Amino acid sequence: MPFLRYKGQMEQETLFQSDRSQSPLAEQRRPESFDAIIGQEHVLTSRFKKILETDRWTGFIFWGPPGTGKTTLATVIAKITRRPFITLSAVTSGVKDIREVLDRSRSAFRMGQPSHILFIDEVHRLNKAQQDVLLPFLEEGSIRFIGATTENPSFEINNAIASRSM
Repeated sequence: MPFLRYKGQMEQETLFQSDRSQSPLAEQRRPESFDAIIGQEHVLTSRFKKILETDRWTGFIFWGPPGTGKTTLATVIAKITRRPFITLSAVTSGVKDIREVLDRSRSAFRMGQPSHILFIDEVHRLNKAQQDVLLPFLEEGSIRFIGATTENPSFEINNAIASRSM
């Protein structure tokens, strides 16, 4: 494996370099606008686009099988709304990680800046008590939430969170 020079030190190249050409093909080819997304017409309606344009949303929950564009849709929404976008995976993150993001967003919101978008992939992996941490932030508007799940949200997402999301 080749070595890279970094500020006078030798550093071994890893699989986790930021060079996009080294990313998985799906990441390299991920659409960056609604126009580039093929399919999902049932979601990408004029009403949905109007909600984003007017910035009148608190949360979305995207439900579908793997590879159907849930993450892509979240990243496109972040680009359109120009809000800070933080991605967490419920598989590797816990309430402490989520809370840090929520607190940063609340601080920004209270200083007159736009609230952040928190995208939680595999949100169904958080139990309902863990999901509760989002509730006060959604109610005050200091966070925008997007959850992605392969499981039926009616059974896996806290009712209070679901009622504040589309």
